[in-house]
Amino acid sequence: MERQFDSALGHINKMAKIVLVSCASKKVKELAKAEDLYDSHLFKMNLKYAKSLSPDKIFILSAKYGLLNLDKEVEPYEETLNNKKDIEIKNWALKVLSKLKEEGDLDKDEFIFLAGEKYRRHLIDKLENVSVPMEGLGIGKQLKFLKDFFRGKDE
Repeated sequence: MERQFDSALGHINKMAKIVLVSCASKKVKELAKAEDLYDSHLFKMNLKYAKSLSPDKIFILSAKYGLLNLDKEVEPYEETLNNKKDIEIKNWALKVLSKLKEEGDLDKDEFIFLAGEKYRRHLIDKLENVSVPMEGLGIGKQLKFLKDFFRGKDE
């Protein structure tokens, strides 16, 4: 964790790095840990990238379950935010924010999104320190970004 000195309070605050990875439509067919449930190449590469950032925590943004710990066992499902109305996405985001408040400090922690626009739309403006490394990239360009990032690192 990065340390940040709070001069007003006279002590050091720890700033956590939290990575949020969106779920994927392709899943295994049986109960699995969340990190093993999603069976898409992009999800697996995003998770590998998330782990390479040495974060304090990684969560999956699940259309059905909200904020998922990687080791949480869940049933496969067919649900996405991509076909939901904005009010439904907003309600989903409020539930995710409620869980995020239990896991970190929305004002001080660093949140890194590896998620599409609909999954971050109503979350980003409620978080103070946000980055979206692949913002604006389509799936093909995201995969290229990730492949380039790992080129030479897996050898």
